Amino acid sequence: MSGSSHGHTPAAWTGVIIAFIGFCVAGVFMVAAQPVGFWAGMVVVLLGGAVGGVMRMMGLGQPKSNHPVHQVAGEREPAGAKG
Repeated sequence: MSGSSHGHTPAAWTGVIIAFIGFCVAGVFMVAAQPVGFWAGMVVVLLGGAVGGVMRMMGLGQPKSNHPVHQVAGEREPAGAKG
């Protein structure tokens, strides 16, 4: 994945950071035996996914055309055709 720049976009970073904060909040409240706080943290996790998706639709994510997995076989260069 590192060769394709997978996840190196503002949309991915923002979504993951928000989700991570939500997991931390949910974990603290789970240990404290506070179900309302736990579910509030899980809502923040879902919010992270939604924010990342909206940012991707706004053009801040990686376009599918740049990802080698999404290329049609006829569009790829042959292995020895570097020039």
